[in-house]
Amino acid sequence: MPVASKIFEGYRALGFVSNHVPLAVRYHQKHKDNYVVTCVGKSYHVYNVSKLGIVCVSDIHPDDINCLAVDSKFVFTGCKNVIRAYTRWKQLSFTYEGHEKDIHMLLPFGEHLVSVDEESTVKVWDVDAEVVYMEMKFNNSTFCVTTLMHPSTYLNKILLGSKQGKLQLWNIRTDKMLYMFDGWNAGITATEQSPAIDVVAIGLDDGQIILHNLKFDETVIKFRQDWGPVTSIGFRTDGHPVMVTGSAVGHMALWDLEERKLSSQIREAHSTSVTGLVCVASEPLIITSASDNSLKVWIMDLPDGGGRLLNQRSGHSAPPTRLRHYGNDGKNILSTGQDSTMRSFSTIHDKHYKSLGRASYNKTETRKSGLKKDKHMMPSVTHFVSESSRQSDWDNIVACHRGLCTATTWSYQRSTMGQHRFKHDRFNGKTMHDVVAQAVDISPCGNFTVIGYSSGHVDKYNLQSGIHRGSYGDPTAHDCSVRGVAIDGLNQMLITAGGTGDIKFWKFKDRKLLKCLQLKNQISQICLHKESSMMAVSHDNFSIMIVDIDTKRVVRTFLGHSNSITDMTFSTDSRWLITAAMDCSVRTWDMPTGRLVDCFAVDSAVTTLSMSPTGDFLVTAHVDDIGVYLWSNLTLFSHVPLRPLPADFEPHTLSMPATSKQKPSGVDEDEEDPTEEDLTDFKSPQQISDELVTLSLLPNSRWQNLLNLDTIRRRNKPKEPPKAPKAAPFFLPTVAGLEFKFAEQEAEEDKSSSKIIKGNLQPLSGLGKVLTQDAEEGSFDQTLQMMKKLGPSAIDIEIRSLEPDGGGSLELVSCFLSFIGYVLTTRRDFELANAYLGLFIQVHGSLIAAEPTLVKELENVNQVQTEAWHENCPRSQNSQGYMVMELSKVTEPSRIYGYRIVQGLRIVKVIWLWNCPKSQNRPGYMGIELSKGTESSRLYGYRIIQGHRIVQVIWL
Repeated sequence: MPVASKIFEGYRALGFVSNHVPLAVRYHQKHKDNYVVTCVGKSYHVYNVSKLGIVCVSDIHPDDINCLAVDSKFVFTGCKNVIRAYTRWKQLSFTYEGHEKDIHMLLPFGEHLVSVDEESTVKVWDVDAEVVYMEMKFNNSTFCVTTLMHPSTYLNKILLGSKQGKLQLWNIRTDKMLYMFDGWNAGITATEQSPAIDVVAIGLDDGQIILHNLKFDETVIKFRQDWGPVTSIGFRTDGHPVMVTGSAVGHMALWDLEERKLSSQIREAHSTSVTGLVCVASEPLIITSASDNSLKVWIMDLPDGGGRLLNQRSGHSAPPTRLRHYGNDGKNILSTGQDSTMRSFSTIHDKHYKSLGRASYNKTETRKSGLKKDKHMMPSVTHFVSESSRQSDWDNIVACHRGLCTATTWSYQRSTMGQHRFKHDRFNGKTMHDVVAQAVDISPCGNFTVIGYSSGHVDKYNLQSGIHRGSYGDPTAHDCSVRGVAIDGLNQMLITAGGTGDIKFWKFKDRKLLKCLQLKNQISQICLHKESSMMAVSHDNFSIMIVDIDTKRVVRTFLGHSNSITDMTFSTDSRWLITAAMDCSVRTWDMPTGRLVDCFAVDSAVTTLSMSPTGDFLVTAHVDDIGVYLWSNLTLFSHVPLRPLPADFEPHTLSMPATSKQKPSGVDEDEEDPTEEDLTDFKSPQQISDELVTLSLLPNSRWQNLLNLDTIRRRNKPKEPPKAPKAAPFFLPTVAGLEFKFAEQEAEEDKSSSKIIKGNLQPLSGLGKVLTQDAEEGSFDQTLQMMKKLGPSAIDIEIRSLEPDGGGSLELVSCFLSFIGYVLTTRRDFELANAYLGLFIQVHGSLIAAEPTLVKELENVNQVQTEAWHENCPRSQNSQGYMVMELSKVTEPSRIYGYRIVQGLRIVKVIWLWNCPKSQNRPGYMGIELSKGTESSRLYGYRIIQGHRIVQVIWL
């Protein structure tokens, strides 16, 4: 299958929090925290309730999720007619198929799961066996199931509510209906178990809330809310007898059950219906969600028993209208939506999201009236521009609104709407009341803003004071609507574009006309790259022209779009011009060659786009979509050959990014991911060594500096010998060491005796004794364990004591070589054996060369080492210096970041991502340090061994 785009690949979707699917809450016993699960289309998000920090994002489902449910072990999702069970938030464990229609309700019930589809078919599943335990079918005309719950302490029983207003109590073990409640002549929309046994709260579509006793079939209390149907119900369990209900208009009511009255209410909790409402157990917290793309946590701590907003996470409730990167680091994205709000999204982490508020004529009156019935709300933003140079001093964002001639200011640093409203006095008359501000720009110094109007006027204002600083033209800059204004990078020139095709160049300070460039076609918008002085101009005939504002002439013309061009953006180096149009295509034009080099299509047309100043991401917004989508630039990570595309090129559709990571291209969809059992299989070093060479788990300080001990001693040698402290005469002298021992006093007669010793009377060292004992037994395991406990200096002393002059013998030297050969044959502790062998040869090299038997023994060791190193090595590569590292099952392919040669030993060490250089921050990368070799080694393959963070190396 051909690649849809050579340059861009879907990376991530931002701005999604929740939708109409009710939330679910789980309490984690180990973490002692509550977690909330919300649906965002084809995946779900997991947040912690304490800070609403995102914990996990699920994998992508084939279709939109219809319902959610959680228990202590699983997260259940209903997608179309298939149910999926996930463990550890995102590991797919079970799949349940059998429904013929879409599933819209789920209820975990002990070891079973109850599901209801749109045809009111109720199935009870055995969770572990993935089989249907029981099935019940209802007729939608007589009993359309709308609610599902399990009454507390009612063993094996579920309560079904219907659209017709009736209730049925069923025993799922015996498949028998126990009782039918007549109802209240209104459809049941919500049911919830109350803290009292046998009492259930029932919400009706006429606004009634009924507290009904199931045991005696009696109504305990009746309430009614005036806001329409009851969408959700919850009960506080922190000692306050309060019931909370949500409405279809976004309000919440708090009912005092003891006094049987309305205690307080929370108006405009959401802008749409409150679909999800959960009271946290034993805490004064209420968690709500709605289809307005928001998740909120309310705390009940007001004096009247009411609640206030404690924490929230939200995104645009209506599709974005314009996107632009803020600043030069490319980490923040400014977005305005049809909901009249302005938001900032971060490409680093969700915790950096923030809202700059909603546009309002009078913010004070808006706070008093509330957002729901705000009469002062301004229309949505159609065009805005930002400048970060003076963000700490005054407002640094200027926006134009749909159908208004007033331009507003915003402050990014204070995250609020600014104090200025730019509107000239000429627009207060009746003759110019329908003038609209259509284009705006801010000078690079951050002091001035220029606004273009549909009447042809162009005004300049001071951002600090809001004072009008003059107009361009006499009396208008253009005789038609102004479609774009742009200030060059040096504050020297202003460019204005009229709808009839005329582009005028003005002196920015003196407001004098420098030149007028007339184009043949009508202009729809302009985009200026200030560093290169290149300006893109889009026309109503779907063509694009590039104007050099220095020479003031057209230098390029691009043809290819088949519908209205919605937005344009330049790459950082101005080599690419990226354009989007209503033909659902995104095209990348190469500026030096003037050719189309990349083109891909999307399912929904792009309304606005922006290229990051650092060139790493392209951000887009789409028609009827509230998300903000990031596309990664593949040319930053690999070499991508770009060739001009033919004029009749048909773009391929590129799948939209999701909130979770997608499977890499080329992976078969039928191929299952490794299960938890596969990833957690433990292999001991003994099991691994049967297949590959393994390393020890000792710290590097135990063996890495054995060959450099002389250098270390010379470097650490004191400048003058230490002075011995004066000891008291009654103190006995001691021997330096870890164990406390008294020094033996020398007899006077020993000083006068001869010091000549005939024969080797020195006792064997500790290593010599253990070597001798292990040589007799034929196994050197005790010697290896002893060497592992010694430090570098102690190892050096023990190895030096093996020669005859140091108290050893040739037999001990031969035993040590046999010990090294034994360790190499086991293929364990490979780096220790090589380190000990290197130090041994360095110390006793001349002795070995003088003894033929030792030379032969060393040749045998060399042969054993070569066999262990080369065994089981694939022969697919015959290049000298290659090695093979094989990785076990992982969720995604890992890659090698780099390596370096370490002097002395042929060893390999894994450096995980957090220890790697920060030049590339991509998941799955690791660093490799290679041992000494005759030439630079390269990597052929690799494998992670479960249970031990070690790497097996096989030289080719």
